[in-house]
Amino acid sequence: MRTTAGQLARLGFADGTRAERLLDELGPQAAEDLDLLDSLAAAADPDLALTSLNRLAEQDRGVLETLRSDPGLRARLLGVFGVSAALGEHVVRHPGHLDLLGGARPLPRPTAQELRAELLLAVGADPEDPEPRAAGVGTPTLVALRVAYRGRLLHLAARDVTGEASLADVTAELSDLAGAALEAALAVARAEHADPGSVRLAVIGMGKCGARELNYISDVDVVFVAEPREGAEETEAIQTATRLAKGMMRVCSASTPEGALWEVDAALRPEGRSGPLVRTLASHQAYYRRWAKTWEFQALLKARPVAGDLELGEQYVSAMNEMVWQAATRDRFVEDVQAMRRRVEAHVRGDEAERQIKLGPGGLRDIEFAVQLLQLVHGRLDPLLRRRATLPALAALSRGGYVGRDDAKALAEAYAFLRRIEHLIQLYRLRRTHLVPQSETDLRRLGRGLGMVSDPVGEFTTRWRRHAMEARRLHEKLFYRPLLQAVARLPESEARLSTAAAQARLEALGYTDPAGALRHISALTSGVSRRAAIQRTLLPVMLGWFADAPDPDAGLLGFRQVSDKLGATPWYLRLLRDETAVASRLTRLLGSSRYVTGLLLHAPEAVAMLGSDAELDPRPAETLLTEARATVGRYPGEAEIAVAAARGLRRRELVRTAAADLSGRIDVERVGQALSALNDVTIQAALDAAIGKVEMERRAPLGTRFAVIAMGRLGGLECSYGSDADVMFVHSPLAGGSERDATDAAFAVANELRRLLALPAPDPPLLIDPDLRPEGRQGPLVRTLASYAAYYERWSSPWESQALLRARFSAGDASLGAEFLGVADRLRYPEGGIPDAAVTQIRTLKARMEAERLPRGADPTLHTKLGRGGLSDVEWVAQLIQLRHAGSSPPLRTTRTLEALRAAVAEGLLSEADEAALAGAWRLASRVRDAVMLVRGRASDSVPVDARERALISRVLGYPPDGSGDFVDDYRRVTRRARLVMERVFYGG
Repeated sequence: MRTTAGQLARLGFADGTRAERLLDELGPQAAEDLDLLDSLAAAADPDLALTSLNRLAEQDRGVLETLRSDPGLRARLLGVFGVSAALGEHVVRHPGHLDLLGGARPLPRPTAQELRAELLLAVGADPEDPEPRAAGVGTPTLVALRVAYRGRLLHLAARDVTGEASLADVTAELSDLAGAALEAALAVARAEHADPGSVRLAVIGMGKCGARELNYISDVDVVFVAEPREGAEETEAIQTATRLAKGMMRVCSASTPEGALWEVDAALRPEGRSGPLVRTLASHQAYYRRWAKTWEFQALLKARPVAGDLELGEQYVSAMNEMVWQAATRDRFVEDVQAMRRRVEAHVRGDEAERQIKLGPGGLRDIEFAVQLLQLVHGRLDPLLRRRATLPALAALSRGGYVGRDDAKALAEAYAFLRRIEHLIQLYRLRRTHLVPQSETDLRRLGRGLGMVSDPVGEFTTRWRRHAMEARRLHEKLFYRPLLQAVARLPESEARLSTAAAQARLEALGYTDPAGALRHISALTSGVSRRAAIQRTLLPVMLGWFADAPDPDAGLLGFRQVSDKLGATPWYLRLLRDETAVASRLTRLLGSSRYVTGLLLHAPEAVAMLGSDAELDPRPAETLLTEARATVGRYPGEAEIAVAAARGLRRRELVRTAAADLSGRIDVERVGQALSALNDVTIQAALDAAIGKVEMERRAPLGTRFAVIAMGRLGGLECSYGSDADVMFVHSPLAGGSERDATDAAFAVANELRRLLALPAPDPPLLIDPDLRPEGRQGPLVRTLASYAAYYERWSSPWESQALLRARFSAGDASLGAEFLGVADRLRYPEGGIPDAAVTQIRTLKARMEAERLPRGADPTLHTKLGRGGLSDVEWVAQLIQLRHAGSSPPLRTTRTLEALRAAVAEGLLSEADEAALAGAWRLASRVRDAVMLVRGRASDSVPVDARERALISRVLGYPPDGSGDFVDDYRRVTRRARLVMERVFYGG
């Protein structure tokens, strides 16, 4: 009975019609051979298996009878044909290799020595010779090596796909086979050189080859070590060894009619590709003792002699191991680990990340990195962790309590599953790839190759995503959950991390006070309360996020303090547990900013706003003012309580602005605008309360209009977190009232406003500074509008005209504010500009300020306000342009520095290049000032001298953990450029 296309489709063929035609080509008996059909249907890709079988049968019609008589051969051959088109082509070219797969009994696993002997014989070398030499060096020799190698690859793949070999067997044998190929390639290299006997050369396997966990197609990582034989000269011996090493590498990678084996990669050697290919053992030791980075010791975890002089290779591994297990005690270990983690995550292209089983999220590299890092941290004191391969090392970490037992089991399952996917992907074309394919046919082959029959594509995709997600989740918590076991009484019957081991791990991950960190963890997680249970769920992940923050210790302490404040609040821990974005953002804020931590301790309910990006956007000033006035209105006759409530609103909004700033949602200009608007609102609220109190005490209306004029950075909408509020007070008596009474009332309001905002409170103070008023501290605190007009007309100095460039209405009577600005406009925007004498005075004043006002001992290149190219330099350039040209150029009439510079470019008064240099310096100096306040919780105008504080500030500014030096270099470069512009434009223009 013939098999129809429909029946073939039901058996698993994707194209039943084509399969029917191919079976017809095999002969009338093929379609009737139920055993053959069953074996084809059992293959991962029946269509692919049938195609390769047809090609083989075209060369040897007797192959079908051979398969009928040998069920073992049939299952293995068709199993391989169903996963590997490349090995199918190999068998078609070399049908004699069918003999490798026959027999009813499971195929024997070859030893490493048997593989070595077979490949050496393939190149005509004597396996018994201590230094085997190939019989030839030409293409036939290289082809013979490749044919023998692929024959063994075929033998292994057949055992793999039929379940005769475990994953561990497969990876170990692939590594042994690679070592045998390297030995044979070295034998060919010896044959190319007349006398290589002056040197001993060892080939050290690194990476997966060294760990005996190689995949089917991979670069083989090696390091070469050589020693001159007795009586030989070292330089000549190293030159000979280098020629041998290069020859060996060429033999493996050279293109032949049978293709190449694989690339031999020696980039893991000292100094990488820039260093010598071959070194002596002493040279290796000197490099690793003095220059090696942590990742290089991580690479040495896998080192194993694989070819050449194995005795010398063992000496190398022994010498390196002494240093590998001390790596965690070296300087900069933490910084190196953080850099390694960033390198792992940044190594994969964004468009491929989701399909990458090696480098993508939840990929093989995630698991391998986590295991290796834990080995480096704990292997120094625990020799049982010193394993090369990933799965044995993971098992040892679990037995020692360094990784939770369930976590280790889940991670091992994910790793094994991903390695099996990797093997199936690479077997198809024998190409080096780690990308999960996208086509339905390829995914179907993968699913069936993993034993998924009913819905291979859907089941494979689901399982792959689940394992990758689980691997990523476990990778993020792997370091941290055992830390909880070390301090909390958890109901788990498994080994626990010792206190010493827990402290070592925390120190390795960036915590400078690991003992203190453990105390915080214990306080948060101990006990049987629901709160402690949720914290035990949260902390394994949050500890990792803290480790990624600039200051992990401060972050964890802050989290404990905020949790103590809010722990009994039902929504707090539930929000952190259910909203990952909130927990992640909170750890970043607490680990970056003492300023924000202090705010949250007194406004912990502000945590709730961290869950939404939109919630972090600064709120409109009108909305804030309405809320502030409503708040003050709830406390008539209680000015202190009313202003305290308004300051609480300010505290909440400071959290919002700082969170948006640290999250990168708003730039420094918007930060300044948000803080300035918030200060305006706070001043207005305090003014309302002050007027109410003064009127209540005087038992009469105020009798005068009152306005607060913003000056300085407040006037320019450029406040920083630590800015005082520079203001002037102006009033205008109402018609028919006593001017003296009005002035007394205005003084009372101004003093009460300052008192209310200076009262001790948990929020950052808003200090009112009226020193920019006429006559400074010697002049009256409050003046009438007429008094201001008279003073400015008769007595004002050029510096006062300059100060008025920042004048802006802030609070109080808006119409009075507008009238005041009308008076100011005549001074700050004079027709025809200020006279030359005034320009000279301003330049002289600027020079005197530079000489006298810079604090003693301050580095002028790192002072953000008065230093070279700092805020003062940029602002005085903008202000001098305004004083000279704003009278005739209305676009220059602005209180904001950057807006004035942009207007100057538009008016042809400043080049675009000069504006870019000045604006860049202003932005950077402003960001640094803000960052200093955020990090330290107290203001400063200088980049800190303390190395740790400087590093924290550079991190907040977006530099990597080791980027403190780059930050300072960038600051000096940017401000130096601005200084050159200032000197040319300000003094020479």
